[in-house]
Amino acid sequence: MLDQEAAGGTGAVDASAPRGGLTLHWESLLNAAGPPGTELGDAVFLLSELLEGTEAGIALLDTELRYRYINTHMARMNGLAAEAHLGRTLEELMPDVHRADDVVREVLTDGRPRQSILSGRTRADSPYRLRAWRVTYHRLNDRTGRARGIAAIGIEVSGPRQYLHELERTHQRLALLDAAGAKIGTTMDVDTTCQELADAVMPALADAVGVELRMDDAVAVHQRAPEGVLRLRRVALSVRPELAHVAGLGGYPGGYIDYQQGAAIRECLESGRPWLRNRLSPPEWRAMAAQPELADAYLEAGIHSALVIPLAVDGHVLGTLSLARAGSSAPFSHDDAAVARQLATRTGRALERAMGFAREHAMALELQRALLTETGSRAAPDVETAARYLPADDHSLVGGDWYDTLALDDGRSLLAIGDVMGHGVEAAVAMSHYRSTLRALAETGLPPREILRHADRMVAESGFDRVATCLLVLADPRGRTASYASAGHLPPIWFSPQGGAEMIPIPVGPPLGTGIGSYVHTSGPCLNDGALLLYTDGLVERRGEDIDVSLRRLTSLRLPSAGSLDVFLDKVLASMAPERTDDIALLAVRAAGGCAG
Repeated sequence: MLDQEAAGGTGAVDASAPRGGLTLHWESLLNAAGPPGTELGDAVFLLSELLEGTEAGIALLDTELRYRYINTHMARMNGLAAEAHLGRTLEELMPDVHRADDVVREVLTDGRPRQSILSGRTRADSPYRLRAWRVTYHRLNDRTGRARGIAAIGIEVSGPRQYLHELERTHQRLALLDAAGAKIGTTMDVDTTCQELADAVMPALADAVGVELRMDDAVAVHQRAPEGVLRLRRVALSVRPELAHVAGLGGYPGGYIDYQQGAAIRECLESGRPWLRNRLSPPEWRAMAAQPELADAYLEAGIHSALVIPLAVDGHVLGTLSLARAGSSAPFSHDDAAVARQLATRTGRALERAMGFAREHAMALELQRALLTETGSRAAPDVETAARYLPADDHSLVGGDWYDTLALDDGRSLLAIGDVMGHGVEAAVAMSHYRSTLRALAETGLPPREILRHADRMVAESGFDRVATCLLVLADPRGRTASYASAGHLPPIWFSPQGGAEMIPIPVGPPLGTGIGSYVHTSGPCLNDGALLLYTDGLVERRGEDIDVSLRRLTSLRLPSAGSLDVFLDKVLASMAPERTDDIALLAVRAAGGCAG
C-alpha cells in the first residue's frame, strides 16, 4: 500500500532530542537485560519484536506530546526516519496532519483511554487523496503513579474511509440524478425545461450554471451574427448570489451571446464533446471566454474551473450546459463531468420533445387561424357578427375549436361553432374537414338538423376517427326567425340590451362522427335587439366543477349587448376566462337592424 519507506526506524535516541521523559533504545535495553537464553533478555527481545514487527503504528509521547519513541511501521507511514521524530511534536513534523490534541491531554488528565481519528497528508507517498488513521491513546504512569507520557497505537483506515467517501459521493450523484429526473421536462416549454436543468445543477455541481441554445432559422435571420462569430441564445441561468454581479454571468435569460474563435462553448458545440479545465490561468481564461474582456471579471470573482457539456440528441447538438466553480469550491472531477453529461442527455431528450411540441403548436395555430373565417364579411348583410379564437395560456397544443359564418343565397346566414376532439395539427385538419362538409351541405338549403345528420353520416362513413360537437344557428333576419340544432354542444346564451342573460334550451343530439346521429331543431321568433353568444366549452368548464354550475356563472353575467360586439366579447372573456386552460372560440351575433336569432 505504501510506495516509500522511511530510512532508519531503529528507535535510537537522537542526540539533539531534549532530555527527560521516557525513551526506548532497544540496543541498550537488550544489553542491560542480559544475553539470549536469560529470561529477562528473551522478554525484552520479544517485546522489541512485537513493537517493531507489528502492522500498527506505535509511538510514545512525553507529557509535552513530543515523540520519545516511534516504531518502524509508523515511521514508514509518516515518510520520515524514526530518529527525526524524537523530541519533536506532530505539528512540527507534519503540519498537514490534523490531530485532536485536546483529546490526548484529556487522557493525560484523567487516565481514561480514548480513540481519535487523524487525517491529512504525511511525507510518504500514498494512493489515497486524503489519509486517515484510527488511534487509541493510553496514559503511561511510572511506579509511583505519576503520568510520564502517552502510548499511541494507530491503524491506517484510509482505504475504508475513501471507499465510504466514494460510496457517499455515488449516493449523492444518484440522488441528484433521481431528483433532477423529476424536475426536468415537467412542461413542453423549451425555456422552462432549460431553467429546470440549471436549477437542478446549481449548487449541487457548480456555483454558476448557464444553458445556451442554437437559434432556430427564423430567429437567426433577424439576429445574424458578424462573420466568424457564433451567436447563441442564453435560455437559462442560475448562479450563487455572491456571483450575480459578475459580467457575463449575471446576464438575463433570453439574451444573445457572441463567442469568439476558440471559446470553450464554441469548441464543445463544434466537437460534440465535453470541455473541462481546472485552475485556469489568465491567458487560458482570455482564450476560452466568450470574449477576452470577460476573463478579468471571471478571475476577479475567483472563478477557477469550467465545464461545458453538449446538449445533444442522436448526434445533433442543440446547445450547451456550461458550469463554473469559484472560491473554495473544488475543481471539477471526471465524476462531476459524468453526472453533468447524464443530466444533459436527459435534458436533450426533453428539449427534443419540447421543440417538436413547439413546432407542432405553431403549425397547428397557424393552420387554424388561416382556416377560421374572418367574420363580418361572410355573413348576410342583415347579420352582424364578431368572433374570437384564443389558444390555451398553458401552451397546450392547439385544439379543434372553430366557428364559421356563411351567407346563403336566400338572404339567410348559417352560424356554426364546434369543437373537434383532441389537439394538435390533426385536430386542426379535422376541424377544416368538418367546416368544409357543413358548408357544402348548407349550400343545398337543408335545415340545420338535416345538415347535422348528413354530416354525421358522411364523416362516419369516411373512416374519420375524430368526433366533434357542433351548434348550428340558421338566422333569417327578413323572416324574423332563427332555427337551432345541436350535436352535443353547449347551448347559446342570449344577452338583452339591458345586460340580462338567459340560456336558450335546445335538444342535444350525439356528437358528429358517430354515424348514429338523430337531430332535431328548434325554431323561434326573432329576438329584438340584444346579442346571441355561441361558445366552446373552454369558456365555462372548470376542473372538478359541474357543468351546470359553470353555465350558471355565465348566465349570471350582466353585460349590456349594445355597442361594439368586439367590446362585448372582450368583456365576456375578461369575466369568464382570466386564466385559459383550454382553447376558446366565441361567436357573437345580432341583427344589423336590431334583430338576431
